[in-house]
Amino acid sequence: MSEPLIEQAKHLEMLPQDHPQRMVLHNELHARPTARIRIPALVIYVAVLNEGVSREQEAEHLRRLPDQEHLASEKLSGNFLRLRFATHTVKWERHTEFTRYSIVQHLSEKAYLGACQPELMSELMVARDWLAGIPGRTMVAVQLVIAQGDPLQAEETLALGRHWFGDTSVAASTFGTNVHSLAVSNFILQSDGFVRMLVVAPAGISPERVGRISQRLLELETYRLMSLRGLPVAKELGPELGQAEHQLLDITGRLESKSASDQELLDQLVSLASRVERATAQHDFRFSATRAYDALVTQRLVELREKPIHGTQTIGEFMRKRLSPAIATVAATAQRLDSLAERISRTSDLLRTRVDIATEEQNRQLLEKLTRGQELQLRLQSTVEGLSIAAITYYVISLLLYAAKALKAAGIPINPEIAVGAAVPLVLWGVWSMTRRIHRALNNRT
Repeated sequence: MSEPLIEQAKHLEMLPQDHPQRMVLHNELHARPTARIRIPALVIYVAVLNEGVSREQEAEHLRRLPDQEHLASEKLSGNFLRLRFATHTVKWERHTEFTRYSIVQHLSEKAYLGACQPELMSELMVARDWLAGIPGRTMVAVQLVIAQGDPLQAEETLALGRHWFGDTSVAASTFGTNVHSLAVSNFILQSDGFVRMLVVAPAGISPERVGRISQRLLELETYRLMSLRGLPVAKELGPELGQAEHQLLDITGRLESKSASDQELLDQLVSLASRVERATAQHDFRFSATRAYDALVTQRLVELREKPIHGTQTIGEFMRKRLSPAIATVAATAQRLDSLAERISRTSDLLRTRVDIATEEQNRQLLEKLTRGQELQLRLQSTVEGLSIAAITYYVISLLLYAAKALKAAGIPINPEIAVGAAVPLVLWGVWSMTRRIHRALNNRT
């Protein structure tokens, strides 16, 4: 048995069975290892939105690289792939909304520190049509140069950095507690569509540290732009929210003045609530993503441990001054949308309360009508009952009269009319007493 299988067997003997996701979750820590970059180096970085782009399409594009025609799609299942070539490396990373490609190669001597606006793409190690054919829509494109220099001499090195950018206005910072590197950029889109960044580091810096610095800077620019994707949405949504707020104010005013029917107000509230709910469902993810990306920008700036260079704006200050208003606009719009939904809900509750009160009043009036009807029915029943006693008495007296006449005809000396007339009070009392007993018996049963 091979050594790895022996170790696996020991593991199975010593522990309960693994959770199905244990290995995936554990290996997430190592899913995107930091690159090891030796200076001087050039990093060509492109991040594209991958909506509608399948993993297989990206794999097919990677197969167009030299000697990669047999690249298996399974190698892209971990969302990270680094392909090593003799003169460069190509790194592929897929994220939720975007995919990024990094080409790391040696830097031409023409682009070393001290050059002025050097041409960087003439010695590109991948075919230009391969770079242009990356599936997706470009969101970020950066040419990151890591050149050799002395970051401890910050002001002199920054002067060379300004010259490298053509003596334009730049933002710059030194990184690390003990200053291990310096970064400069003007964050301007060049004619070739790229933003340029320059990192200056000493010759003895480790490849791992260079890899971490480049990764943080590239992520900083990526997350900055991804966070700004919520700004156009917020601007577009602003007028619609203003119209909805005005409509809600109108509905609330008519609810207070009772100048419209409940059904009319309810129809308008339902329509308004549907519009707001649709806007929330459509844009809530974008606003949440903006907050998440902005938090990552802040985190990357903290990780860089930047320090200012006299007379120059730091990279963090430059970004924050321009990013903060946009993020605040997005946050305010998201809060405004949530607040509008809550206010619509409260107005709906008020209208529902008014409808409930009106319904209770209608029920009360209906009960009063029923009560009056029952009283009338009871009176009518009493009247009918009196008439019934008289009618029964009349029929009993009639029978007694016939009986008396029969007795007289039989020879018994009796005056039928007098005898029956004298019996009327007794019969009337008897019928009334019998009726009372029937009432008591019925009441006892209920």
